[in-house]
Amino acid sequence: MQEFIKKIRNNEIDIVEHTHKVINECKKINKEYNYFNVISEDLALQQAKELHKKIKNNDKNIKNKKLLGVMVSVKDGICVKNVESTAGSKILRGYKPLFDATVIKKVKDAGGIIIGKTSQDEFGFGSFNVNVGLGFEIPKNPFDKQRSCGGSSGGAAGLSQVAEFPHIALGESTGGSIVEPASFCGVFGLCPTYGRISRYGLIDYANSLDKVGPLGKSLQAVALLLETISGFDRNESTTINKPIDNYTDFINKKIKNMKIGIIKEAFVDIDKKIDKKINEGVDKLEEIGVKTEEISLKLPIKHGLATYYILATSEASTNLAKYCGMRYGVSDKLEGNFNEYFTKVRSDNFGPEAKRRIILGTFARMSGYRDAYYIKATKIRTKIVDEYKKMFKKYDALISPTSPILPIKFSEIEKLSPLQHYMMDIMTVSPNVAGLPHLNVPVGFVGKSPVGMLITADHLEESKLIQLGSVFDSQ
Repeated sequence: MQEFIKKIRNNEIDIVEHTHKVINECKKINKEYNYFNVISEDLALQQAKELHKKIKNNDKNIKNKKLLGVMVSVKDGICVKNVESTAGSKILRGYKPLFDATVIKKVKDAGGIIIGKTSQDEFGFGSFNVNVGLGFEIPKNPFDKQRSCGGSSGGAAGLSQVAEFPHIALGESTGGSIVEPASFCGVFGLCPTYGRISRYGLIDYANSLDKVGPLGKSLQAVALLLETISGFDRNESTTINKPIDNYTDFINKKIKNMKIGIIKEAFVDIDKKIDKKINEGVDKLEEIGVKTEEISLKLPIKHGLATYYILATSEASTNLAKYCGMRYGVSDKLEGNFNEYFTKVRSDNFGPEAKRRIILGTFARMSGYRDAYYIKATKIRTKIVDEYKKMFKKYDALISPTSPILPIKFSEIEKLSPLQHYMMDIMTVSPNVAGLPHLNVPVGFVGKSPVGMLITADHLEESKLIQLGSVFDSQ
């Protein structure tokens, strides 16, 4: 990645010509794999031409652009000015934001080129990227087109694996939507500390859980994008005003006196082949001097899933109330009273999973049920955070599988109940509920299917994740 940026800076690679080639390659990839909802050809070429002019004129600011000429794909739930941004939902078809999300502004300022909006589950509602909004195509796993990419940032992860040009993806996670697809597609995916990266311009799923983060084939690329987009934002009240590490400095940094906890409860009901690959990953860490120890982390594994789904659906039901055919996206013929009109628009344009989560969340917040479900979930959340914090007093990081299963066939997904779908998030929801940074690292294959290992660290300790994860980076 750094060598490519250097060549762009020195005009050894024509940035406009390179962008034309990339856009054509993206069109070919999309016909085969369905990774894009929109390819932003006009925007990409406009950016490339502006950068080319600055390079030719020896603009003094060019040397400071960390992502100069790097192609960046954007999950469809992140707003890009004048580019259709739907969060994968039919109800937002035609919505072109009048502004850039903060992360997009930072990418553009750093010389990154936006190539398009990648496929996702509608509003992030799913583990397999099959809950795409009506009219969208389901993305296919890069190693086996009969299998899922994982969700909900499936398009981002799949493209990260397939792209042969220098590329980094922007994903988003609420309960595992960065690391799960990264695991299914054999790439690195880093979900940061809640508040480390601005959510301004992110189309909401659940405000207290949503996080933007990078995915890439190399961890160095992931660290570079993380370094670029992190930081305080006065437009977004949950961002943290703390110093940002130079994350790329931690790639291959020598590891000294690190101790890691292996979560034993996370290995109970998983595929034995996954267990074997995770243990090989742990062995690799031990070979370079990392001390490991089996630990028990009961509450996050036992109650994390229920806690997450009550909190997330409750917040989703309020966030999705604004999509009523009046202000954003699709509208309908104005007839009947307002309840009839809103009901028709929402019934026709929300997918089945979006409707399910709206109903679940509305129920959990209703008078008479709020104390029994929502309030109780917020109390359990505090206990989950406390249990993690106790562990991080003794350990630098914790390890588990990222997913309890290998990438699943579409024919098998159809047979799963909604509850079985939700169970696939069991490893990833608790770090998200606690707002902790976590990283998927590829640790090998079972047949054609990649296996991911999840490394979780304490708040604002992304640098440790990168330091440990770089042991597995062969790029």
